[in-house]
Amino acid sequence: MMSVNLINAAAGTPFYLDSKFWVLIPVVLFLAFVIYKGALRAVGKSLDARSEAIKTELDEARRLREEAQALLASYHRKQKEAEEQAEEIVKQARSDAENMATQARKDLADRLERRAAQAEAKIANAEAQAMGEVKAKAAEMALNTAETLLRTKLTAADKSKLIKDGIKQMGSTLG
Repeated sequence: MMSVNLINAAAGTPFYLDSKFWVLIPVVLFLAFVIYKGALRAVGKSLDARSEAIKTELDEARRLREEAQALLASYHRKQKEAEEQAEEIVKQARSDAENMATQARKDLADRLERRAAQAEAKIANAEAQAMGEVKAKAAEMALNTAETLLRTKLTAADKSKLIKDGIKQMGSTLG
């Protein structure tokens, strides 16, 4: 600006009559007053405070980010542990199911063997009972035949022949 004033002065107008000079003076005085009153210090303090607040916010954001990363890592670790635990539970359940199936097969086989043995015992009892009934029937027939023979008056030779025939008949019935 000064160079402009000097040019104007060279043109023949003195610098103190130039309007730009008079605008410059209040601006310079205002700036001097602002500096004197500590406005620059206040602006500096304000900027420092703002800078400190931003730094604090950045530190807090960094801390929160680190916490979030730690929390995320913890969740990933817990998720992995839960997956491993779930796999162990599934393996244990499969093992238990196989053991239960094996035990059920064994129990079924044991029951079938017991029932087969019971059935065989019942069959043996039925056979023994049937044999007893057959023997009783044969004995009854033999008694009836003997009684019939004795009641009828047969000759000794006929009686002897009937007894032999009856014994043969009982032998074939029992055998």
